[in-house]
Amino acid sequence: MNQLELRASLGLSGVYALRMLGMFLILPVFALYARTLPGATSPTWIGIALGAYGLTQALLQLPFGMLSDRFGRKRIIYFGLLLFAAGSFVAASAHDINWLIAGRVIQGAGAVSAAVTALLADLTREENRTKAMAMIGMSIGTTFAVSLVLGPLLAHWIGVNGIFALTGILTLMALVGVKYIIPDPVVSRFHSDTETNTSRLIDVLKNRQLLRLNYGIFSLHGAQMAMFVVIPFALISTGHLDKQHHWEVYLPVTVLGFLLMVPAIIYGEKKKRLKTVFVSAIALMTLAQLGMAFALTSFWLIIGWMAAYFIAFNILEATLPSIISKIAPADAKGTAIGVYNTAQSFGLFLGAAAGGLLYTHFGSTGVFCFTGLMMLSWLGLALTMTPPEPVKSMMFHIGEHWHGNPVELSRMLALQRGVREAVVMIEERVAYLKVSQLDWDEASVNQLIQETN
Repeated sequence: MNQLELRASLGLSGVYALRMLGMFLILPVFALYARTLPGATSPTWIGIALGAYGLTQALLQLPFGMLSDRFGRKRIIYFGLLLFAAGSFVAASAHDINWLIAGRVIQGAGAVSAAVTALLADLTREENRTKAMAMIGMSIGTTFAVSLVLGPLLAHWIGVNGIFALTGILTLMALVGVKYIIPDPVVSRFHSDTETNTSRLIDVLKNRQLLRLNYGIFSLHGAQMAMFVVIPFALISTGHLDKQHHWEVYLPVTVLGFLLMVPAIIYGEKKKRLKTVFVSAIALMTLAQLGMAFALTSFWLIIGWMAAYFIAFNILEATLPSIISKIAPADAKGTAIGVYNTAQSFGLFLGAAAGGLLYTHFGSTGVFCFTGLMMLSWLGLALTMTPPEPVKSMMFHIGEHWHGNPVELSRMLALQRGVREAVVMIEERVAYLKVSQLDWDEASVNQLIQETN
């Protein structure tokens, strides 16, 4: 990466992480706080408030990405960050549950994720795009783990309304950073690897393998939100653990999850056993959910099942995008990821709302029986999925002055050893390839690309 690309990657990873920080920090303490507000007459309202941001995020993140093509990346990011900050301040000043829900809805409306990744694609060369996107992925994972530990501590020091206010202030600072730290792109164009192409939506939505994964991310995050409607109360009632000490539970289980995730992913990729690792993680997640349905009367059983949950969660969070990338058509990866992210956001909303409703009428056992059944249904779908090929995505720049036949170049690239799929998108000046992870003729592909430039 050159200096500009590194600056853009670090800066936009920071913007992405900051927005996620505002969402994740309140996760372990939200239910306890919302219960104290006027109007929170049952856990149903707590669940709706917790998941409300997911609904507007699901509805707006794809449109915001598309609007950034028309009105400019930074303008849409400014607008989204202002919405997110406004929602944070509304939530911070909420005097009842209805205003808290309103603040969360406005927060979710600041759905800048697609615009941020599109801007990052504008500012990075094809050969460095994957590294840049990986930096964003790492920032999200790190933010999630840090938030579970830091959230209870901040809630003790400044209160949950203080966390919302702090989030709003940091978001405004991020807005300034986008203006003065993130470079302006010299050329802004559509990128099939990061953006949603409406002409490919039907193909993506018809792909049964991708639908399995979309259902998976929907279920995974739905179960997560339902769990956080219940677990904070269980740690207090069963473990007699004051809320500012909840981080003492979250820290070891999240660290354990991260440590065991790495060898599992390496084993799956290197040994071509990714489906085995994937299905095993879903099975472990199913056991964790069903285990918590009947174990919330024992503090140490809660800890044990939460450890199992975070091991499975971290593996699944890492493998799902990888499998999406392997399965999605080479020229529709961005569309597949866009649909996947939308399914995730709907899962956040529906999982929290269902969790609150079930907790009201059936207690914690009802919540975890529901999430356990969600995982069990996902397990059934995963068992019948086609194992993903051991491939990786590659991108090559096509010279601005090249005027050859893109169809013929695609055909010639596809004939090279180890190339599974090749599509030249001349309007993007990019060749998208899927190549074997084990053996592909990189030299021949490079030579063929160089001859066109």
